[in-house]
Amino acid sequence: MPDKSTAQDMPDLRTDGIAALEWAAGYLDRVGDLPVLAQVNPGEIRAALPVAAPEEGEPFSSVLRDLEDLLLPGVTHWQHPRYFGYFATSASEPAILAELLAATLNSVAILWRTAPAATELEEVVLDWTAQLLGLPAGWHGHIEDSASTSTLAAIIAAREATGRDVVACSEQAHSSVEKAVRMLGMRLRRIPCDGEFRMRADLLGDLDDVAAVVATVGSTATTSVDPVSAVADACARTGSWLHVDAAYAGAAMVCPEHRWAFAGVDRADSLVVNAHKWMLTPFDCSLLWTNRPADFRAAFSLVPEYLRTPDAEDGLSLSEYGPALGRRFRALKLWAVLRCHGRSGLQAHIRSGVRLAELFEGWVAAEPGWELCAPRPFSVVCFRLVGSDERNRELLERVNAGGEIFISHAMLNERYVLRLAVGQMRTTKADVQWAWDVLRREAGAFADADADADAGVAT
Repeated sequence: MPDKSTAQDMPDLRTDGIAALEWAAGYLDRVGDLPVLAQVNPGEIRAALPVAAPEEGEPFSSVLRDLEDLLLPGVTHWQHPRYFGYFATSASEPAILAELLAATLNSVAILWRTAPAATELEEVVLDWTAQLLGLPAGWHGHIEDSASTSTLAAIIAAREATGRDVVACSEQAHSSVEKAVRMLGMRLRRIPCDGEFRMRADLLGDLDDVAAVVATVGSTATTSVDPVSAVADACARTGSWLHVDAAYAGAAMVCPEHRWAFAGVDRADSLVVNAHKWMLTPFDCSLLWTNRPADFRAAFSLVPEYLRTPDAEDGLSLSEYGPALGRRFRALKLWAVLRCHGRSGLQAHIRSGVRLAELFEGWVAAEPGWELCAPRPFSVVCFRLVGSDERNRELLERVNAGGEIFISHAMLNERYVLRLAVGQMRTTKADVQWAWDVLRREAGAFADADADADAGVAT
């Protein structure tokens, strides 16, 4: 059957684009009034949708209608000012618009020739960001989708460069390290941590069989900082690759007062910082630098005949430095962030998160019946209600279920610990106060229930 649709039937970028931008702007205006956590059960969204695609095209207004009515109830709102789970992130307006422009251009950077602007802008923004973070000049940088992919790529390069099959990391390292080791058929060596959840560099032992050591600046649970300089010393003795995972905390180095955490990073072989965590850039945008680009290229370069071009020797193809061939124009949104927010805007955002986390930390420390569970180097507070793991687990469920706030948890020293992560650009002191009020209110409900139970026993 011939296609009955015509250009007149198709969505119009100007008309429907205005409606889409209005929806987006309206969403950001009202997101603070929505429940932070999606208020649906597993399978509920799927059940609300048709089982097959439509036979005939529909107007874009129908897409916006169903986004509002069917999908939005199933969204956990990472843009919410009271999203305090995991690592709170923000997609700022300039980057949102840049995503639209990148999709419009639809550049596919398989080679320099197929996307010269995307390729060279990526080099520029990685250089700009390296300068902002105080990294050494001359490092090669490119963008991967996530820190998991960046770490996987670094471990592959390390394996190829060293010919070894062991990866060492701390007990607090991100799970992506273990996942990479599993996928690559390598072996993992866990290094114990000290009382502040930092790698014990003195327990690294003999690294003669170690391809890579992964040190963390801002670990997932506590945002602890491994002693990178000491780890670098150990790696230098055996030629082991040093990869630094600073996916979360690396962005904080835009502020001079946090540069202490990057001591020794200049000696790393590779480093990952996620712009989509604390740099106002929408997911996905993981920045990977290395001072050994030749080793990355040796591990990943594969140029079949159909990709050979006359300008190959003059133009850099970033696909030769990582797992993916096709690469999106991710640099455009980071470029928009750097240009529209500038160094001062990024510094203000980082400092706001740290200041609000410090405020919350003080409230917890001063409140009887609550305890802090780890140092707070940046904007994540680890704390718990004094009592059993089960009581804290139940408290987490209660405070999240209401939709007023969203927090996450971790296990530290075999105890269930609550985490409040500040990082959303719209979060204010009032939002952090709201979170503390909700936590104390729900904890108070436990006390009331316990009192009622005691009274019942007494009678």
